[in-house]
Amino acid sequence: MNSPPFSMANAIDSRAHAALARAFSSLSPHSSMLAWLDWVSHLAASPGKQTELARLAYDQHGQLIEYLLQCLVAGPGAARACVDPPAHDRRFSDPAWMAWPFNLMHQSFLLNQQWWEEAARGVWGVEPHHENLVAFGARQWLDVFSPGNQLATNPVALKRTLEEGGANLARGMMHFLENAQRRIAQLPPSGTEDFVVGENVAATPGKVVVRNRLMELIQYAPTTEKIHAEPILIVPAWIMKYYILDLSPHNSLIKYLVDNGHTVFCISWKTRDPMNAIWAWMITLSRVFKRHYLPSTPLFPIATFMP
Repeated sequence: MNSPPFSMANAIDSRAHAALARAFSSLSPHSSMLAWLDWVSHLAASPGKQTELARLAYDQHGQLIEYLLQCLVAGPGAARACVDPPAHDRRFSDPAWMAWPFNLMHQSFLLNQQWWEEAARGVWGVEPHHENLVAFGARQWLDVFSPGNQLATNPVALKRTLEEGGANLARGMMHFLENAQRRIAQLPPSGTEDFVVGENVAATPGKVVVRNRLMELIQYAPTTEKIHAEPILIVPAWIMKYYILDLSPHNSLIKYLVDNGHTVFCISWKTRDPMNAIWAWMITLSRVFKRHYLPSTPLFPIATFMP
């Protein structure tokens, strides 16, 4: 026999999962564990991939030893890089990273990063989604231990600390304490008060054409004489504010579209009241499914007035 939809068990589980979401920043630990288990189990059953990774580790070890010997022979001063960082990686672009011993530290880190990138990809039987999660997770953990993120192994940070007599570290600690206090008090991050919706954020003129318990639908009229026949509907993620797509005028997607002759509709999801969140969603969705002729798509807000 199925449990009723609003039973005490569901209420307890709802609170438990909400607490879990807060503890893990809305990231499911179960999803991550499933991805890692999928990768580990299939890698354990892939001797060819294991051999390839072992050979790569052996080659990288020899490459790093050769680089170390060349640095010792060359003595102090600039040294060549044995590994080129990815094109988008600018963490080690400062010339200070080529001085001993920081050159060896960051070169070792880049080799380790290359190995993990190769290990996370191309394992037989791993779901593509799980493969992406493992690769992303490996990069995040590697970045935690990057020499650029540690004061003692970052020559740029050490130089700045010496130049300022440690004032930069004091400022950083003050920022940390302020952020901690705001987080405990459930206040927004510092500086958010400088952004006012309708003034310097979400300043593109628009009007609400549909409003219900779930959302508001905003229509933006084109600013050109020639107008495209088909409108554009933007459906942001439920956890996003719509004005992430309408920031300042120079980097607003919505302003760009209306200035190029497009009629734009954008959904603004309402902030749910925790006391009636489930009820509001159920009632709204049931009405939508009964009333509109496009119930299976995100187009239901404009189904009543679009031909």
